[in-house]
Amino acid sequence: MRRIGLLHPGAMGASVGAAARSNQHTVLWASAGRTGSTHARARRANLEDAGTVAELLKASEIVLSVCPPHAAEDVASEVVQLGFSGVYAECNAVSPDRTRAIQRIVEGGGAHYVDGGIIGGPAWTREAKTHLYLSGPRAKEVADCFVGSPLQSSVISDRIGAASALKMGYAAYTKGTTALLTAILGMVEKEGVRAELAGQWGDAFTDQAVRRVCADTAKAWRFVGEMQEIAATFKGAGLPGGFHEAAADVFARLEEFKDHTEPPAIESVLKTLLRGD
Repeated sequence: MRRIGLLHPGAMGASVGAAARSNQHTVLWASAGRTGSTHARARRANLEDAGTVAELLKASEIVLSVCPPHAAEDVASEVVQLGFSGVYAECNAVSPDRTRAIQRIVEGGGAHYVDGGIIGGPAWTREAKTHLYLSGPRAKEVADCFVGSPLQSSVISDRIGAASALKMGYAAYTKGTTALLTAILGMVEKEGVRAELAGQWGDAFTDQAVRRVCADTAKAWRFVGEMQEIAATFKGAGLPGGFHEAAADVFARLEEFKDHTEPPAIESVLKTLLRGD
């Protein structure tokens, strides 16, 4: 059994911790400075409180970083400054170039680096079909923590950046097309022809598009950084990044729906979207 440190148990991270706990691993989190909602997620996942990040790192063989993309370097730098020398798995939605930059931070401090990318929603059950893709020389050690758990895990390469590239490619389509549908519906709403477009699309496609747009509004604020990372990934491959820079703008306009428990009506979404034009 391994001792795993989780930084930090957000909506996705808590489910990742719970998946490792289901295999009887000890999963630690650090409660210092965390909100009540984070405490509640940690209790649901049956995580063990180490108190501080420093204590968590002292007790952990493997550390999993699951945080918003903008915080990835800061989390890694804190881990390095506190002297961690085990296996550090960067599981955030960052570009291949950025994960390699974080690798240099982590390995410069004496730890071992694993590149990870999570595809799917929170992994509370196997029915979620969430997959953690991993790459790097020590990736199998992380993958083995989740064998048979609700979180599927696969090692796809020994090359750092491969797992992040796969994550970027997948989300470029799934979340990128949701942003595109949102923008299309906003445009035809502004021009007064949304009903006519719905007639051209047909009921089935229109209903599907509206459900996708409305369902993602509560998470739209989290997608902003991810779209920016995808744009950087495209540019790193010599391709235009403007598609996903625009997607980031679309999602940023919907931030007021953050953490709403029920999807809003499409009229409310489009009103908010167009308010930022």
